[in-house]
Amino acid sequence: MISLQPSKGHLLIAEPSIIGDMSFNRSVVLLADHSDQGSIGFIMNKPLEYLLADLVPEITSEFKIYNGGPVEQDNLYFIHKVPDLIPNSVEISGGIYWGGDFAVVSDLIAENKITPNEIRFFLGYSGWDSEQLNQELEANSWVIVENNYKKNIFGKSYDTFWKEKMIELGGEYMLWSNAPENPTYN
Repeated sequence: MISLQPSKGHLLIAEPSIIGDMSFNRSVVLLADHSDQGSIGFIMNKPLEYLLADLVPEITSEFKIYNGGPVEQDNLYFIHKVPDLIPNSVEISGGIYWGGDFAVVSDLIAENKITPNEIRFFLGYSGWDSEQLNQELEANSWVIVENNYKKNIFGKSYDTFWKEKMIELGGEYMLWSNAPENPTYN
């Protein structure tokens, strides 16, 4: 398998070896930014018990909130695929955008002009200092893969996403695809 380097838009797939890590166990992280200064990403498959209406009372629609990662978990972030509707957003890659004018987002939701398949909300983000991600890659904590889903990543089922990636990676990873989340339950 060709080893990719971290880059905006790539996916980090948690290695089975990081089972004890509560933040990243079985995580699929979309890298939103990667530079010499560090990396930022959002965990795509860890929904929380909150809805957007729980955090922003003026929004009554039931948009699910995801755990973006262990950094700044008191802040709300969002990625989307409708830059023509949300000004001031920054392209991550493949038609996926980060941030933008939240007042516009709020209006779009109120007017039913945006759906959960077009935008995803997160509490917190995943962050790495300049060499931290490379060290974790060298320690075999992550596998980097292309985001072949591009902007359709929003439609991926969060409860099977990691398992599907293990099967796609093949070989020894396939063995982990059916292992219990906590191996002590085995």
